[in-house]
Amino acid sequence: MIEHRPFAALGGAHHGRLDAKHHFSFAEYHDPARMHWGALRVWNDDVIAPGTGFPPHPHADMEIVTYVREGAISHRDNLGNQGRTEAGDVQVMSAGRGIVHSEYNLEAVDTRIFQIWIMPERRGGDPSWGSKPFPKADRSGAFIALASGMDGDDQALPIRADARVLGATLKAGESADYPLGAERRGYLVLARGRAEVNGVGLQARDGAAIKDEALLRIVASEDAELILVDSRE
Repeated sequence: MIEHRPFAALGGAHHGRLDAKHHFSFAEYHDPARMHWGALRVWNDDVIAPGTGFPPHPHADMEIVTYVREGAISHRDNLGNQGRTEAGDVQVMSAGRGIVHSEYNLEAVDTRIFQIWIMPERRGGDPSWGSKPFPKADRSGAFIALASGMDGDDQALPIRADARVLGATLKAGESADYPLGAERRGYLVLARGRAEVNGVGLQARDGAAIKDEALLRIVASEDAELILVDSRE
């Protein structure tokens, strides 16, 4: 089963400094049919204006993965962590029992991010933050794990969930396969380009909610950049 969720049909809000689209219920956007997908709770498609961002605010009991599509995001938290994550790279915040952080676009251009929240296996624990560059050549033509709590994903940023966040880039005409398997749910979003997943067509920033599909075959009709979350049901 693959449910196509067109970008134009997503919920969202415009806050001046922030133009946000929500794949799932979030803030003022509420849809009881889109509360989560397996362990995936939030997927926000955010455009943050230059010199603006989110002042210090708290989180707890959530794994928060930020994939930067364009520009860069600068992070600071009450643990003393700070860093700048550029386009194509990933940061992970395990909120644990509680963390206070800020995120700003300190660039001269818009910053575009996917912010992905995944429910942890257990509540509490020490909060943490990390960021890592991922060479773009490594994900050409195949999915690689960017953030993961699953066995074997030693090169990915760690999260405390039975889930992984993967990235791939495909040239027009190229394909990539991913074995989703039973009792798993997938959520695929195109950062750019056009592609089909098991015959279902997707355009840039569309989502696809997937279950009961043993194998995903993604075929690009244009150069495409893909982000996939594989999580427990």
